[in-house]
Amino acid sequence: MSASVENENPDTATPEARGLSQGQLVRKRFFGHTAAVVSMVVFVGIVILAFTSIGYAGIPGWYHWNYVETPPLQGRGEPTWALPFDFGQHPFGQDSVGRDMFAMTMRGAQLSLIIMFIIGLLGGVIGVIIGGVSGYFRGWIEAVLMRLTDTIIIIPLVILAAVLGSVGASVTGRGTLANAIFGGSAGVVLLGVFIGLIIWTGLARLVRGEFLTLREREFVDAAKIAGASDRRIIFKHILPNAVGVIIVNTTLVMASAILLEAALSFLGLGVQPPDVSLGRLISDNQQAFTTRPWLFWWPGLFIVAICLSINFIGDGLRDAFDPRQKKFNAKKAKDTRTPADKAKA
Repeated sequence: MSASVENENPDTATPEARGLSQGQLVRKRFFGHTAAVVSMVVFVGIVILAFTSIGYAGIPGWYHWNYVETPPLQGRGEPTWALPFDFGQHPFGQDSVGRDMFAMTMRGAQLSLIIMFIIGLLGGVIGVIIGGVSGYFRGWIEAVLMRLTDTIIIIPLVILAAVLGSVGASVTGRGTLANAIFGGSAGVVLLGVFIGLIIWTGLARLVRGEFLTLREREFVDAAKIAGASDRRIIFKHILPNAVGVIIVNTTLVMASAILLEAALSFLGLGVQPPDVSLGRLISDNQQAFTTRPWLFWWPGLFIVAICLSINFIGDGLRDAFDPRQKKFNAKKAKDTRTPADKAKA
């Protein structure tokens, strides 16, 4: 018997929720979250645009320039996009040497998304495991894991990322199998892996606190009395109730990964030339801010769009998985006034 709060009480469930499976309830709540649905459409659109326009891992794209070509500079490199559908040869403009800004922005978005997914996956998995195990078993296991967490926290992330970025560039030189698999971005993948291995500490502490609270609940005691194993209690009873905290903070880690990559590249410590990233595009063109602002508009817009989309999607997933996150709808609230009270009003 699962006593998880994910299973709504039939007596208190709304009429439209009765008779639905858990998966159907989650989908219903998520698609009822307007901001999350819009953000998901925007995010999926960015992913499709980034990986299909200039191609990836040897697969050609539909756009006529790539991020290393230097076609002749047209004028001052102004964008040729005339709203709404006349894109021209260089819709996002050109930089000072003639490289197409749309192609470079798409390449930067590719690398940012790769780093985001790697860091989010590794950081989320490690943080949930460390925090869940320490919060449930307590004792010497908690002491060891939390001291490990404290040790990882003091590692200077920026310095480590700079070292790993240079090491990754030398280890995964062009022409290697790794670059063939990852489309010339094996160094970025290695950077994302190592950052993901040390960025899980905040999530681990939050998951530990959630597990400490949930392990004292009545449904956990009932499961223990019924003879449920620790594994079943963790995966069937506690973890589903902590999924809201996990999802929200994992999406925050993913959004932070985008900003971290942009900051490192802006400082010259992240993605190294001849490759480009969104942060490096802003850094390389910072002197042209007042004369050619379009060199900043598009990389900055994609950074903001990706981060906001991930955060809104996480908020929608939190509301979908956690039935405690219900919003009061005044329009659907029952009018408990008597006819006499309504007449007086």
